[in-house]
Amino acid sequence: MAKPIVLSLGELLWDMLPTGKRAGGAPVNFAYHAMMNGTEGWSISAVGEDALGDELLVEAEKAGIHTIIQRNAWPTSTVEVALKNGIPEYTIVKGVAWDHLLLTRQLIEVAEQADAVCFGTLGLRSQESHDTIVELLKHTKASAMKFFDINLRGDHYSKELIEELLGYATVFKINDAELLLLRDMFNIRGTSDDEACRWFMSEYGLDYVILTGGSTFSTIISKNGESSTLNTPHVEVNDTVGAGDSFSGTFTAKILLGNTLAEAHRAAVNTAAFVCTQAGAWPKYPDVMPDYLAEAGE
Repeated sequence: MAKPIVLSLGELLWDMLPTGKRAGGAPVNFAYHAMMNGTEGWSISAVGEDALGDELLVEAEKAGIHTIIQRNAWPTSTVEVALKNGIPEYTIVKGVAWDHLLLTRQLIEVAEQADAVCFGTLGLRSQESHDTIVELLKHTKASAMKFFDINLRGDHYSKELIEELLGYATVFKINDAELLLLRDMFNIRGTSDDEACRWFMSEYGLDYVILTGGSTFSTIISKNGESSTLNTPHVEVNDTVGAGDSFSGTFTAKILLGNTLAEAHRAAVNTAAFVCTQAGAWPKYPDVMPDYLAEAGE
């Protein structure tokens, strides 16, 4: 049986960490972890015609990610990452290669085959890439999971963009800090976390809403009324870069492969905990993923 195809749309970049540069970008991190959990991972992005772009393509190939990467005259994206107690703070440069993604027949053909597609606000900050990615979303199968991980960064988003992407999404992932901002933005102040998540589910016809609370908890609710809440296991943190994306990619892969919500959630939490113990967003997996939740008595 063919593996499900999971497609990421948007930024591919170098995270410039204090310890050196590491390949990343939220959508492609998602595709890597979906691939490591039994799917075929694909990335659509763009890099510059420069040495950093050459190196990124080599890294993606080494990681096993299938790529359709355009080369253009804009520089390959780099993001300065400062770690404060292992928590990343990002300085994101504008006017980079993935801001200039061109729509091609090849991109459309891959989008039409995807069983799941991941996208966020950052990859659509420019009009050019916005128009390309929205067109690709229109070409995805009706049955495909459309995973909108909001990933708010700096000033690279607007209410209009968030509303537009919610209109395409079947899965919406936010963290507790982002939910505070969205309560004001969507005028749903005074709601509990559960009420706010269910408001988005109802308003935008979503299949799942995922709320993550970093080092404390995560909750997933589905349109059929099922929900799952798990405490975040405590591990020795190397850095948390890509941990949220690993959660998302793992959850998506497990759902596509027929796992229950509870099983998929548990796998996602354990993967994210593992990624926190490693350096960078694309670590090699152990032969058997540790069950951090079981170790914590959950």
